[in-house]
Amino acid sequence: MGKSQSCNYNKYVNIAWICIIVILGNVYELVVAADQHPELSWSKRAAIEAESVASKSCSGHGRAYLDGLIVDDSGAPVCECNPCYEGPDCSQFIPTCSADAGSGDPYFLEPFWMKKAESSAVLVSGWHRLGYTYSDGSYISKALENEIRQLHDFVGNAVTKGRYILYGAGSAQLLSAAVYALSPQNSSSPAKVVASSPYFGLYKTQTEFFQSRAFEFAGEASTWKNKTNSTTQFIEFVTSPNNPDGKLKNPVLQGPNAKAIFDRAYYWPHYMPISAPADDDIMLFSVSKLTGHAGTRFGWAVVKDEAVYERMVSYIQENTMGISRDAQLRAFQLIKAILQGKGNGKEIFDFAYKTMSKRWERLSKTLSATSLFSIEKLGAQYCNFFHKVRHPSPAYAWLKCEREEDKDCNAVLEAANITGRKGSAFGAQDRFARLSLIRSQDDFDLLIDRLNKLAYEESGTRFM
Repeated sequence: MGKSQSCNYNKYVNIAWICIIVILGNVYELVVAADQHPELSWSKRAAIEAESVASKSCSGHGRAYLDGLIVDDSGAPVCECNPCYEGPDCSQFIPTCSADAGSGDPYFLEPFWMKKAESSAVLVSGWHRLGYTYSDGSYISKALENEIRQLHDFVGNAVTKGRYILYGAGSAQLLSAAVYALSPQNSSSPAKVVASSPYFGLYKTQTEFFQSRAFEFAGEASTWKNKTNSTTQFIEFVTSPNNPDGKLKNPVLQGPNAKAIFDRAYYWPHYMPISAPADDDIMLFSVSKLTGHAGTRFGWAVVKDEAVYERMVSYIQENTMGISRDAQLRAFQLIKAILQGKGNGKEIFDFAYKTMSKRWERLSKTLSATSLFSIEKLGAQYCNFFHKVRHPSPAYAWLKCEREEDKDCNAVLEAANITGRKGSAFGAQDRFARLSLIRSQDDFDLLIDRLNKLAYEESGTRFM
């Protein structure tokens, strides 16, 4: 054999050995993977059912759910249609349907989670955490608490180091827990609970519902501005960014007898530029406005003072013996999916901000064509999270009817087949109304369509 032939032979032998080694390595990895992930047993049926129901497209105008009331002949769930669609596959539009801009269901995030089906899914065994408490005797998942702290550190919207964290059934239960914790324990004079309008209506209705000798709702905060040096205790709800007008707010009342509860549900890059970590005595958050999972009913509080924290924990334990372990597990999986997602955790915030900013831009353009309405003025601001100047992207539009005769703005909307929420529900005049911008794309498109018709009719009347 010649020298050149010998070299070629050796070269091919070496290549063959390399190929064999690579193949054996791949086979080994497959064997190890098979050992680590044996064939599924009890979870297989549950996974098949979940994927089967989730795969129903419903023409893009509805969803099927495992726990749906409506089933077909085989007992399988069928489509539950969006408000203005009907038919077995939700393909039939109802032209007389009212555009729903009243409720705060955050369906705008549904498309994001459909793309994250694998990382966000939770499959739970029938014997998952049957007991009341975790192994440490508490009602709080420490693994979830770690994820929450990492999330706030990553986003930069709240200080959690050296703070206490507890959970509630959404932020609603935590509102009551905070009022209870801040109210005087032994006093003949109840604490006065206040808020500056426009404010989230639940502050008033919930405080009045649970009113006791310890606290009572006392209305507009500004009316008590010069009385905080009395012996009366004041508890002020501060929503920042605010629901309904999207503005940053500070407490109106100051002094030794004035305490504040900060509702920070909307202080995420979706809705507001993050300028600095919030560092308030009591801060409330929820997965509802973070991930869109309002139905999970999970919120958390970040608390500075240990005594206040202990009283809030006592309230939650006596009220509901903690929060559903299943809800905590789902919140854990969702936040973990966010932090481990693409873009080093920024993916959901990019998606949500782009969606909301486009909606605000479309709404602003539509309303600029009519003199019937005006909305809150929100400018572009620098965001520390995105490291750039970003445009407004609020969760709601605070609409004002500009015509003198339109004293009930919600009635004007209803006449145009739009469902909003009247200003008096927020402690304001009914010349205002709130429009929700966080519902499904179907709902938002129909809202814009109805507003465009109003603008067209008004312009036609103006030039007749």
